[in-house]
Amino acid sequence: MGSSTLRIAIAQLNLLVGDITGNADRIIEASRHARDHLQAQAVLFPELTLAGYPPEDLLLRGDFLGQIDRALHDVAARIPRGIDVIVGFPEKRGKHLYNSAAVLRDGAVHGVYRKHALPNYGVFDEKRYFTPGDAPCVFDLAGVPVGLTLCEDVWGPGMVERTREAGAKLLFNLNASPFHGHKIREREAVLRERIDTTHLPIVYVNQVGGQDELVFDGASFVMNAQGEVVFRAPEFEEVIQTIDFEFDGDVVPVRGTVAPEYDEVTSDYRAIVLAIRDYVTKNGFRGVVLGLSGGIDSAVVLALAVDALGHEQVEAVLMPSRYTADMSNEDAILEAKALDVVYHVIPIEPAVKAFSSMLAETFAGLPPDTTEENIQARCRGVILMALSNKKGKLLLTTGNKSEMSVGYTTLYGDMAGGFAPIKDAPKMLVYALARHINSRSPVIPERVIERPPSAELAPDQVDEDSLPPYSVLDEILARYVEQDQSVEAIIAAGFAKEDVLRVATLVDRNEYKRRQAPPGVRITRRAFGRDRRYPITSGFRR
Repeated sequence: MGSSTLRIAIAQLNLLVGDITGNADRIIEASRHARDHLQAQAVLFPELTLAGYPPEDLLLRGDFLGQIDRALHDVAARIPRGIDVIVGFPEKRGKHLYNSAAVLRDGAVHGVYRKHALPNYGVFDEKRYFTPGDAPCVFDLAGVPVGLTLCEDVWGPGMVERTREAGAKLLFNLNASPFHGHKIREREAVLRERIDTTHLPIVYVNQVGGQDELVFDGASFVMNAQGEVVFRAPEFEEVIQTIDFEFDGDVVPVRGTVAPEYDEVTSDYRAIVLAIRDYVTKNGFRGVVLGLSGGIDSAVVLALAVDALGHEQVEAVLMPSRYTADMSNEDAILEAKALDVVYHVIPIEPAVKAFSSMLAETFAGLPPDTTEENIQARCRGVILMALSNKKGKLLLTTGNKSEMSVGYTTLYGDMAGGFAPIKDAPKMLVYALARHINSRSPVIPERVIERPPSAELAPDQVDEDSLPPYSVLDEILARYVEQDQSVEAIIAAGFAKEDVLRVATLVDRNEYKRRQAPPGVRITRRAFGRDRRYPITSGFRR
């Protein structure tokens, strides 16, 4: 390798929030691999590598920050000589806390950059914790002046241009950028805007992995001074890869491997699979259990769980009632056998009769209503939670975003559980996921996809008895929930007034349910929870 060539390693890692020692060991291991096996002169890690992202209120703990400070200097002392290590960390200086990146070299901290642009929208709360930095950071890397930036710094003009003015010929950008559909295209479009003004190549490293309700897709990339992607790491995979640069006045990246971009359904599928795997393994569960009804939602969740964990760690439970159609039981068994998972059949009628008998005197004279339907769902919840407790397995709930939006779900019944894989997947996406699953291996019976969805809690019940068709419902929900459009605007767009008013009322009325739902992976631009925070008690009227 000549003096005019620079090799950079990109460490797209899956880190664990709060595991400071473990994350430090990963940094050292990856740095040695980058130097010894990849012959890299520098290795880039994601934003807040030492802490994991997002650390949330761990950042308010003095003991946490003290461990971070000690770990940073320990890493600096332990990394191999002959390679620069650029790593993100929370930096406490006096009364201020910064989201910072350090250049570690030859046993010491060679330089520090402090993030300037702090996002405070959507899932981001960085102004709650951090003070913005206000100075560019340029360091010499084998004769190349390199400028450091962190994530949001490239999403608007300012710091990137100042870094160029400070002499940078190459930009490094460290990220913890969570996934939603088409996020790769957004990131790359934003960097092209920065390149239009700086005419500098950019190395963009992103973390990968699931963290509570967020999932990070990786897809790290390098863009040349013409705004062309000349390297892209794979989505949803932990990798350490390199790219070479030629330096003769200007810095020019040499074209490397450009991993393909998945279509949106495939990306959503891989995002959910990764989120399940990381939630289960990082939290120490022995596997998962779920209720298998013979409907499309539970069929999709079962396939996702098997893909995430392997069939040996997945257990399914069929819990038929007097209203369960024979075909539902048949299809559920076919799914379980096709995916080679252990399954149990536990009828709920004895429990339903017991509760009905217990409540008979209190309910005397009152007509049957949804209360009796909900008792069935809650009997199932008790059974599933008992199995979860007894076997140390995480209970996966199977409700989708459309149901969660309008409250078509039962508190302490089908909402009971520890993680909700398709909580942010609208019903029409669930159908698309089912088609995607079957395109790989036909494990979901075709009639599960084709027949009208039903909760099967009453005779001849189907979802569209009380809801618009899901194709219509999902469009209304996308406008009302994700885009904050008014009822009037949605009606003006051509939707039936009766449907819009009913859907909006259901969404508003069921905020209290969603607050009690288990966490679930975010895959859309706006998910319930971190993204959409509406009051339960509110006097606002549309």
